Amino acid sequence: MAETSAKNYKFKAEVSQLLDILTHSLYQHRDVFIRELISNAADALDKIRFKDVQGDTFADSDLPLKISITLDKEARTFTIADTGIGMTDEELKQNIGTIARSGTADFLKTLSQEKEGDLTLIGRFGVGFYSVFMAAEKVVVVSKSADPHAAAWRWTSDGKNSFKIEPAPSATKRGTAITAYLREDAEEFSEPLRVRTAIEKYSNFVPFPIELDGETVNTVSAIWREPKSRVKKKDYHEFYKFIAHQHEDPLTWMHFSADVPIQFHTLLFVPRSNFEHLGFGRDEEGINLFVKRVMIDPHAKEILPPYLRFVRGVLESDDLPLNISRETLQENPYLMKIRNTVVGKFLTHLAEFAEKQPDDYAVFWEQHGRILKEGYNDYSQKDKVAALFRFNSSASGDEKKLTSLDEYIERMPEKQEEILFLSGASRDALVNSPALEFFQSRKIEVLFCYDPIDEFVLPGLLEYKGKRITSADQTDLGKLKEAVPAESGKDEETGEIDIKGLEKLTRRMKNILGVRVEDVTLSDRLVSSPAMLTGRDKHMSSQMEKIMHMVNKDVTLSPKILEINKRHPFIADLLTIYEKDAKDPLLTKLVNSLFSSALLLDGTIDDPHTMAASIQELMIDTAGMYIENKK
Repeated sequence: MAETSAKNYKFKAEVSQLLDILTHSLYQHRDVFIRELISNAADALDKIRFKDVQGDTFADSDLPLKISITLDKEARTFTIADTGIGMTDEELKQNIGTIARSGTADFLKTLSQEKEGDLTLIGRFGVGFYSVFMAAEKVVVVSKSADPHAAAWRWTSDGKNSFKIEPAPSATKRGTAITAYLREDAEEFSEPLRVRTAIEKYSNFVPFPIELDGETVNTVSAIWREPKSRVKKKDYHEFYKFIAHQHEDPLTWMHFSADVPIQFHTLLFVPRSNFEHLGFGRDEEGINLFVKRVMIDPHAKEILPPYLRFVRGVLESDDLPLNISRETLQENPYLMKIRNTVVGKFLTHLAEFAEKQPDDYAVFWEQHGRILKEGYNDYSQKDKVAALFRFNSSASGDEKKLTSLDEYIERMPEKQEEILFLSGASRDALVNSPALEFFQSRKIEVLFCYDPIDEFVLPGLLEYKGKRITSADQTDLGKLKEAVPAESGKDEETGEIDIKGLEKLTRRMKNILGVRVEDVTLSDRLVSSPAMLTGRDKHMSSQMEKIMHMVNKDVTLSPKILEINKRHPFIADLLTIYEKDAKDPLLTKLVNSLFSSALLLDGTIDDPHTMAASIQELMIDTAGMYIENKK
């Protein structure tokens, strides 16, 4: 039987402990209490709407379903009222009084483990109402149940040890009104702008009107829950600008809903600009996670992998619990299934975007490609990620023309077994690199990589659609010759080349260069250049070794092999000088200069002063010999 007069009650010990923490501490996110009270009001409205759908009888059936917030700066009060299910005196006592909900103990345990006392977690433990005491010195709750025969009741507490419940005959309409008498240090929550900001931050998509001093605040609709056929392009653009705080239209977006086995809705956007590229870092990555239209986490990094951190948008699932925390997000089985589905769908969307809007995709790749490349090690989605990669290549007309791995494979000779790439600082550097000559002579396409991360990405993929991915300076030229013969159908004849003499010359050159080279050999890859440097490490490309050296100066560059072109006229001249006098000083100078030029082309010159002195000395000698011959 309900009480008919005021009665005092003691809080349970755990509730008292929680309230003591809330009333005696200052926290960075105190506005979270507004989110929690709005969420409770929305739940109450949902319950009365469910009764209406079922055809149940309840009090004040003509009342509009809404949430009203009124502020009084002079009285320093914050009042939130709803026309929801309401509570009886017994429900008031049980819901916000003597019974410590199971979440209270869990919340207190988590709070004690948080270094900074993150009270944004409070709503995830079913104790959200108590957050009002972060800002209030006294709270009054007036509620009238939807039961047509129920009376109205008032709950009052200062958040210390007890609360009071008494009749409230002045309340004649169904619903609940909570008035917070704000502490002096929380008077900001009697300011309309401050409260509006909190509503837009946390509760803008609650499915009921939220009025602030008579004006509806939540005017942006949750379009991610709407059928795509009902949403116009301008609606997507406006929503993106609101949710991402951007002024540009997005490049593309994916609007997707699923019902089985898990229900969720998602709307993901690709920004036109790269925030990291603009210097804003990764702090704001992650999409907005909603549960029952209530913001749970504005930067939920668990939804998408790091290589999609440029994406902005929302995901909502009613199958996730409202009390989910960041710690449990990663372990939640529902979320893991949602993540796998969303990532797969989004990568498919990007592939379709690339096919249908290649010009816009080129903008996407320029802005976000470097981040997307980090997905090379996502083995569950590896092929989908790799299909999105774009590179310049030796078959491209200029540095702006890009190709995909699929397009490269389509153009490959039938017997070619590898996707070949070569890294360098620019297209000009690679086109003119001696390392490319062999492949150019056979019209074998080579991908050009200008980004140092490519040295990790492409080898990290290992293979794509059955084709191994190999650096061009590490491939087996013998096998490639067999697979892709020279254009004439056979390799060039050796002719009158003195192979034995050249082999002796290489030994003399090795003796001249000493420890600066691993060896000097006759080349099978050079066509027009006299010499080039190649790495001895078959497990690390030349460019990768240089990157490792740049990252850590303690990692020394290992001596390389100097390959010489047995058909080049300059090498023939060196052989002539060698055969006349193996110790001719000019031979030594020419070999040193050849080595310096090879270093320069390789990009590994570490002593430019010595190289310059050597060239100048050779120039002086050459000029002197020319003058002597003219006499």
